[in-house]
Amino acid sequence: MKKINLKKVVAIAVSAIALSSTSVFAQETESSVSSDAGMDIYSSYIWRGAKFGTGAAFQPWMSLQVGNFEIGSWNSISTGGFEAFEADLYASYSFDFGLGLTVTDYYFGGSYFGDSCHYVEPAVNFAKGNFSFLGAYMLNAEDMYFELGYSFKLFDVAIGAGDGQYTSDGKFNVCNVSIKKSKEIEITDKFKLPLTGGITLNPSTEGFFGYVGISF
Repeated sequence: MKKINLKKVVAIAVSAIALSSTSVFAQETESSVSSDAGMDIYSSYIWRGAKFGTGAAFQPWMSLQVGNFEIGSWNSISTGGFEAFEADLYASYSFDFGLGLTVTDYYFGGSYFGDSCHYVEPAVNFAKGNFSFLGAYMLNAEDMYFELGYSFKLFDVAIGAGDGQYTSDGKFNVCNVSIKKSKEIEITDKFKLPLTGGITLNPSTEGFFGYVGISF
């Protein structure tokens, strides 16, 4: 009997769901249109249990939303001598009951990565109340990643597991245990500065990171 490739099954299923959302979007004849843009500045760029580049990271973004459908760009430029650059394009659709579908086109470059890298990732996320779930699969790299999150009163907790680039041996394992806290610092009566601090442990690579960021 031929062995079933679980990664390919997941990728096909996620891609099929993402494509089906476009037909739902096409049926939305009465949709509001909005756009937004901003920038985050973090002391370090930490993502899914790994650190990218050295020094602080500037992360500008912009988005265009039509009803429940959104397209946008997210970028990260590190300021250290070991520079890392990332430019992402994405398209997503959010259902009213908490399900979200996203396809992201990742581009990684800079001296940190050596050669430039390009990946496409379909993902499914679900959020209900304080609970969240993410499942993602990088098609080019064949790397899977799953994450569970919960927002407590004092802080937010996330536990992620993956394989490939996320772990030290490439095998599926826990790679991201994060605790974060966000608050707003009042600068004036009309301006508040969003501040986020967190710590992340990658049990597989034994990486441990602390970081803080502000948003504009």
